[in-house]
Amino acid sequence: MAGGAKPHVVPLTTADGAPVVVRRSARRRRTVAAFWENGTAVVAIPANFTKAQESEWVHRMLEKLRLQGVRRSSGAGRRRPATDAALTSHAAELSGKYLAGRAVPSSVRWVSNQNSRWGSATPADGTIRLSDKLRTMPQWVIDYVLLHELAHLLVAGHNAAFWRLLEAYPETQRAKAFLEGVAFATSRGMAPGSESPDSDSLSDDADVACGPATTSGTEKPGTG
Repeated sequence: MAGGAKPHVVPLTTADGAPVVVRRSARRRRTVAAFWENGTAVVAIPANFTKAQESEWVHRMLEKLRLQGVRRSSGAGRRRPATDAALTSHAAELSGKYLAGRAVPSSVRWVSNQNSRWGSATPADGTIRLSDKLRTMPQWVIDYVLLHELAHLLVAGHNAAFWRLLEAYPETQRAKAFLEGVAFATSRGMAPGSESPDSDSLSDDADVACGPATTSGTEKPGTG
């Protein structure tokens, strides 16, 4: 190599000695994600990345993971994912922890125009949207809705295979009951909000009616 420069080699371990795994995804186009999975640092990159791009982004994302760990240890990382970028990063962490990293969204956004759904997903393009009404709710409730929509990227409907994907999350039943209580209270003017999620509009039939793209949504607990 000219000038005797050494090649930029992707590390096999983090600075703390943890193993590193690079996952290429054909569904991932422009985004790169990094998360922890069973003690392993996983970096998810587009399948068409060159070796040079892989090396650059793995180093960059491992540094982000390191800084994230520093912030969390000092208490600065306990804030909820307020931005779309933070929400996307959090979604990658949840996918890695509970869905073996198989759900890889192309984007995850907070939206203000979902009055009849807590969240929705479009498997055809990998997009996920969460209602901003969730922002004031406990993090374990937000995580359930996000996992629900991540699972829809793997299984579009609400069949047995879909619900098996959510069994690993320990707060599934508790979160469903919480959201059901919020919807009940809101519909009777006992909680903030002008509209409560409508069980009819959140049924499987309503999801299918969205068209060929098939946008799946987090239904009101008890209706799925």
